[in-house]
Amino acid sequence: QFQDTWDESLDGANIGQVARAGLLLISTVTTGGLTQGASEVQQVFGVLLFVVLWLTTIYILRHRLAGHKLKLRDALYNALTPFLSTLVIALTILVELIPVAVVVITYSAAVSTNFLDTPFYALVFFIFAALLIILSIYLVSSTLIALIAVSAPGLYPIVAIRTANDLVASRRIRWITRVLFLFLVFAIVWVVIMLPLILLDLWLKSIWGWTEGIPFIPLVLQILSVFTTVYITAYLYLFYRHMLNFDDETVENPKDPEEIELVSQEKKAPNTKPIRKGKKK
Repeated sequence: QFQDTWDESLDGANIGQVARAGLLLISTVTTGGLTQGASEVQQVFGVLLFVVLWLTTIYILRHRLAGHKLKLRDALYNALTPFLSTLVIALTILVELIPVAVVVITYSAAVSTNFLDTPFYALVFFIFAALLIILSIYLVSSTLIALIAVSAPGLYPIVAIRTANDLVASRRIRWITRVLFLFLVFAIVWVVIMLPLILLDLWLKSIWGWTEGIPFIPLVLQILSVFTTVYITAYLYLFYRHMLNFDDETVENPKDPEEIELVSQEKKAPNTKPIRKGKKK
């Protein structure tokens, strides 16, 4: 449906196939063109699937790094324990993105009223928008760590947010740079993979009309979206584990997620000795 709309809008226009495929890809990613007809129930279901994929990936990585043998069935059953805590952190991220939403709304209003035509007003708006965007990035950078930390067993959202703030206190710029670079790399990967496939799809449909009913591009986009989500989740979790720096702690190579969390608590309160389960001497 989305591609038919583009065919009608670009019909008769003097535009190359590469530019056409690029516009199709950009519009699909930025506006959700392939899912713009999704109902509210479908959108909620998509968010729930994303949370399940996020928690399952982290759960599998945590136990694999601890040396545990794990089946996918067990991961699906047990990974959703911090589901509500993860949703709370996700809602916190949405609240922290309000400054960006304010920038978008004010920019639309400024364009519609020709407010930005005056250079001085444009400079003021640029400074205003830059400050709000930096504020959102600053807030989300630590909450994103909390979104990973809250997947640990028995960790409450407030504790996860406090732990994340302490963890990125001296590494915030490095963490933000890593995340931005990660998304930049995946943007390039999407262009390199999807642009030739869109050109191929347009060429095939121009030769064989019966291929128009085959949702080739939506299927590839769904597969690539799942791969991107899994890879980004794994990358962020591994970098989170790297920031914890367990080698400098008294507990070496912890094998259990609860032991990992004890080490994290030791980082927060080095003078406090957490209670550990063990055999009595």
